[in-house]
Amino acid sequence: MHKAHRHSLRLVLAGLVLAHCTAAPAALAQSEARDAEPQDTETQVTPIPQGDAFYCAERRLGTWFYCDVPRSDTTATAPDPVPAVARMEAIARQLDELKARAILEPTSANVTAYVKFQREQLNRASLFADVWSRAVWQNPDLDYTLQRPINTLGKKTWLEGRKSDRAATMASLAARYGVYYFYSSSCGACDVFAPILKSLSDQYALSVLPVSMDGGRSSAFPDFVVNTGQYEKMGLTGNQVPALVLFDTLTHRPVPIGYGVMSADEVMQRIFTLTRVEPGSDY
Repeated sequence: MHKAHRHSLRLVLAGLVLAHCTAAPAALAQSEARDAEPQDTETQVTPIPQGDAFYCAERRLGTWFYCDVPRSDTTATAPDPVPAVARMEAIARQLDELKARAILEPTSANVTAYVKFQREQLNRASLFADVWSRAVWQNPDLDYTLQRPINTLGKKTWLEGRKSDRAATMASLAARYGVYYFYSSSCGACDVFAPILKSLSDQYALSVLPVSMDGGRSSAFPDFVVNTGQYEKMGLTGNQVPALVLFDTLTHRPVPIGYGVMSADEVMQRIFTLTRVEPGSDY
């Protein structure tokens, strides 16, 4: 029994050694596999983001503090759309083609195609006009009616203000400006215009110097001088009469007002425009 027991013990030990020997390579392979596996993300070394070290590296606040590296935009650039001018030209060409086809071949189909396409363009134009009006109403810089009203009430108010401004301008002219009035005693238009000018002169104390082109007198201005070159010096040409020139006594600059018969209102309007309105601001 004793020998048999020892023999059994040796068999058990031999089995254990064999088991150990066969298990060791497997354990080693598992260990190597574990070593090859990536470590837990929490234990991996995180690259330091771009930006401030405190906010980006320590606090890891990311995009909110501009820590993340911008991503490159790999989106393909969309092709340029067809220019609007080219689209308009294409519409015009198509409209002309449909119109010509309808005229040369006036079938029901051709005429209908032309009318339908024309109606589409009329609708487009109506939409443009509508949006134009809305844009002008909502942008005072674009609304010229604020400077020159077109509705009845606004226009009346504007004209009253302009009339008052013209009267004030005429009243202040005498201190700085004089008027050269060129006429001829044989000129019928001068006989009509002279009393109008005389009335303005009396009303606004405006100094008028009558200059006779032919040496004859004027019924409205008995005191006159004969032209000895004043007409040309005032910048006038053609010997056209009656002619009116405003003369600035400060700058010694002549300002031609116009030729021919003018109403009192027209004379005042021209003087106001020439002396008070900047070119391009009242059109």
